[in-house]
Amino acid sequence: MRRALAALVLLAVSAFAANLRMYLKDGSYHIVREYGVQKDRVRFYSVERSQWEEIPADLVDLKRTEDEAADRKQRLEEDAKVISAEEKVEREQVQEISKIPQNPGVYQLIDRKELRILHLAESKVHNNKRRSVLKAISPIPLVSGKATLELDNLHSNYNVENDAPEFYIQIEREERFGIVRLIPHENVRIAEKLTIIPVSKEVVEEPEEVEIFRRQLDQNGLYKIWPQKPLEPGEYAVVEYTPGKLNMQIWDFTWKPGAKYVPDPRYAPPTVVK
Repeated sequence: MRRALAALVLLAVSAFAANLRMYLKDGSYHIVREYGVQKDRVRFYSVERSQWEEIPADLVDLKRTEDEAADRKQRLEEDAKVISAEEKVEREQVQEISKIPQNPGVYQLIDRKELRILHLAESKVHNNKRRSVLKAISPIPLVSGKATLELDNLHSNYNVENDAPEFYIQIEREERFGIVRLIPHENVRIAEKLTIIPVSKEVVEEPEEVEIFRRQLDQNGLYKIWPQKPLEPGEYAVVEYTPGKLNMQIWDFTWKPGAKYVPDPRYAPPTVVK
């Protein structure tokens, strides 16, 4: 649709003289396809009568006619540039989407050609000095009180190379997602604080969320997210979860100025995509 509109605008630019208003000094005008000054006469092709005609030059307001024609041509050219630029963005977005796998997960696309896959971290609930591996398919028996959702080790194996990383997240169903800051503590990183309500066992989750921009790229659950402000050095994660369900999926990463990306030897290397 937009491509057809751009073609129409460009056609109008090339044929703008076919619908000129040739103004007369009394304020009236003729709709003309083209015109030319020949000594003391103006010869023009009348669109209304589909024929060539002539009129004394001193009856024609040439300055107004020329100024309006030039202004109209400029506006049409500017509209064509805007539509062309929007089409370019749309084409680039289609190419961008085609490079991201349709499998649920989190990805980075470096320089539009190197696809990096972030790997799902194993998290554990730490409650009353006991840690239990969090698995969505087998809920953990919870004890009322305070708890934390934790990841082992103080640092992620995945380094990002700048303070404004862009991620693609493909979700299977409508859930909350975003970026959170992980808090190092002893030999773990805390993803969120948990409060388990007595009797009801309702879980109140408190992740330290980072404000992000998000853009939906298609209707199949693909989003692009990035932080609104540069990240401070530290430990972070892209997360997806349903509040209160204790089903948080975590893709962790580190931002450390000067650090270079090093592929994790446990996983396949980045893929170069065309």
